[in-house]
Amino acid sequence: MKVTFGGNPVELVGKKIKLGDTIDNFTAVKNDLSPFNLSEVKGRKLILAVPSLDTSVCDAEVRRFNQEATKFKDVTVIVVSMDLPFAQARWCGAAGVENVITVSDYKDREFAHAFGAYLPNVGLIARSVFLLDKNNKLTYMEYVPEVTDHPNYEAALKAVQA
Repeated sequence: MKVTFGGNPVELVGKKIKLGDTIDNFTAVKNDLSPFNLSEVKGRKLILAVPSLDTSVCDAEVRRFNQEATKFKDVTVIVVSMDLPFAQARWCGAAGVENVITVSDYKDREFAHAFGAYLPNVGLIARSVFLLDKNNKLTYMEYVPEVTDHPNYEAALKAVQA
């Protein structure tokens, strides 16, 4: 799949996934440097892949979903980026973000490859949104065509409410 990053075309690297696929477990790194496993999270999961929390679009996106998460009864919001865990913890503290889980894929890039969202030339994750049901079946996905743009908030929220 191709997206653009700053107007330049980029071929995403990793597994090609489609709606209806069951997503395998992946590991990442929590803010305290302990391992995170998708299998730890029960129920539905809304996964936001963002290039870096220290950019204006990522900042706005995660703040928005942090607010929306208070309305979700059975959905855990997980934010994955290549930011170091220390930077994620600092950003969450400064932004007052407490309703989402932030994890880093910097170490093994397991998430980026499992979701076909790796931007190889820059070493980041393409902005994307994934909704998994309680059995990790993929029920919604969006790869934002221009990585520096916002995702379709309304479509993602509608999928969560469905």
